[in-house]
Amino acid sequence: MAFVSTRDPDGPRYGLAEALRLGPAPDGGLFMPERLDPLPSQILDDLPGRPLAETATGVLEHLVGDDLPAGALGPLAAEALDFPIPVVPLRDRLALLELFHGPTLAFKDVGARFLARLLAVTRDGDGPCTVLVATSGDTGGAVAQAFHGVAGVRVAVLYPAGKVSPLQERQFTTLGGNVRAFAVDGVFDDCQRLVNEAFADRALATDLGLTSANSINVGRLLPQILYYLHAASQVEPGRRVLFCTPSGNFGNLTAGLMAKRLGLPCRFLAATNANDVVPAYLETGLFEPRPSVPTLSNAMDVGHPNNFPRILHLYGGDLHALRRDVRGLRFDDDATRGAIARVFRDHGYLLDPHTAVGVLAMEAVLSEEPEDTLGIVLSTAHPAKFAEGVEPVIGRSVPIPEALARHLDAEVRSEPLPAQVDALRQRLRSWSRP
Repeated sequence: MAFVSTRDPDGPRYGLAEALRLGPAPDGGLFMPERLDPLPSQILDDLPGRPLAETATGVLEHLVGDDLPAGALGPLAAEALDFPIPVVPLRDRLALLELFHGPTLAFKDVGARFLARLLAVTRDGDGPCTVLVATSGDTGGAVAQAFHGVAGVRVAVLYPAGKVSPLQERQFTTLGGNVRAFAVDGVFDDCQRLVNEAFADRALATDLGLTSANSINVGRLLPQILYYLHAASQVEPGRRVLFCTPSGNFGNLTAGLMAKRLGLPCRFLAATNANDVVPAYLETGLFEPRPSVPTLSNAMDVGHPNNFPRILHLYGGDLHALRRDVRGLRFDDDATRGAIARVFRDHGYLLDPHTAVGVLAMEAVLSEEPEDTLGIVLSTAHPAKFAEGVEPVIGRSVPIPEALARHLDAEVRSEPLPAQVDALRQRLRSWSRP
């Protein structure tokens, strides 16, 4: 499998190892597979009932098998995906794909754990490796814990000061060791900009061996294809599937659209909060990034989605074709709180704010769909990670799982950082090699 840049699809081709190492393409674009050949019917037909790790092995061997050592994918998938991802019925025709059973209780565990192991398998030599990641919440914890303690690798997590939930923050600021957390004076878009500017400094990127663990790294994106296929395999044969993806940076939806290109018959809803530049694009044809605004579903507070160029690349810029596969909807915080309260009251199921946005979108359109349609909402995080927003809505405390509780009494290690690339450059260059 060769990878190309979204900015120059006819330009240079890169192998998997180089694409993983570089993160963004050298021209500032994002890597995408040169082609997405449909999965063989044998793989698609064998999906029902297969364990997730087996699905991962078959699908990724189809995509990148030739780029990895023989026999590497099976053990890698088994180690990275050692937790369940069930489809859980909520009510008639509406189900939740629970993606929060990994070690940091968020869907980012799938991509982060796979990426860490892919880098280990493909990394050449013992040169420096610095993983630079921006987070609006869950990515930081998933990446930090996936790489924590990995020899020869250091992790720099950039997050907007005061704009992630306290438990999210503790998941990446209490690890220490080879993980360093920087509280940026700004919003998530500033963190994302700093990462992009750091990679654009080729001398810095080369000297420090910079690589990304955000969804701009194709190695984090490819594994996310797997749970769409795995979810569909749990659906009764013959039923139509409509996925709803709570969306911020749009990597998760991009992975779903790639699964469709591989042969998965489905359509999508892109559900956002007030940061709705992609739903607005689907309505008007104009992509107009703007400063993000804070909401209850903070991990989706993105005003300039990094992965949007990948979606345009997949569809060749054909807005009408994209509209056939994706519908965008947005909901405010009052509606989100209302959904959390109502679902808890009526079904005894506690939603996190991001999943609540997805449920609202699915409820808004499901009655318009054929009767044999199953709506599957991606449940992206455990509600305990957002207890401060959820508890006032339901009027009771949310039990804290052990995976989160162990961070409560640990020492927080976080450094303030101006939203200036010069400041980031200085911090990274002064960091001694692990």
